[in-house]
Amino acid sequence: MPVSDEYIQFVLDQLSSLGGVTARRMFGGAGLFRDGTMFGLVADDVAYLKVDDSNRNMYEAAGAKRFRPYPDKPETMSYYDVPAEVLESRDTFAEWAEASARIPPKTPGGKRRRNSARKMAKKRPKKQPR
Repeated sequence: MPVSDEYIQFVLDQLSSLGGVTARRMFGGAGLFRDGTMFGLVADDVAYLKVDDSNRNMYEAAGAKRFRPYPDKPETMSYYDVPAEVLESRDTFAEWAEASARIPPKTPGGKRRRNSARKMAKKRPKKQPR
């Protein structure tokens, strides 16, 4: 999933009207962040935005495809590619990106594990002093 610096800069320039959008390289691609929350990604010089039930129809109507991190496997993620006509229009791309940035992040798995660890600790009897 390599991505060029030039393409990342193009995407950031197109989203400059949103303010606070940054890109962070990860796994050969780049994540798109706003206020610390990932709302999009770039892989193989293709921009993808986060999708849920609130905006999925818009992407599907435009013929967008789901992001497949492994082309030889059927798994997909909740990101869709941004159609060229949307990407090339700063205003439209910014609207789509802003809708994606409003999607609440999923609870990270680490947070659930920490909560479970706390619950387990409460159930353990305290050690008695010797």
